[in-house]
Amino acid sequence: MERFVLWGKYCENAIEKRGPFREEHLNRLSNLKEEGILITLGPTKCTRYVFGIFELSSVDELKKIIQEDVYWVNGIWTSFEIYPWTQAF
Repeated sequence: MERFVLWGKYCENAIEKRGPFREEHLNRLSNLKEEGILITLGPTKCTRYVFGIFELSSVDELKKIIQEDVYWVNGIWTSFEIYPWTQAF
């Protein structure tokens, strides 16, 4: 298993637009956390960016997880980048 860092962007007015999808999104994140896939995820204070750390076998697995998320499907997340990460401490 490898760890990956996710950096992404939110759409304009994401706080208002995410409302109808928020419960589904949070439930899915809870499941990913219970499965040991999601380490942490959340918005920056300015709510323009999303940051996350995941543990999976490949970048492709993480891309699939992101692209299946209701925030991606409905345009709340507008772009993302994934970086393999080595945790030093």
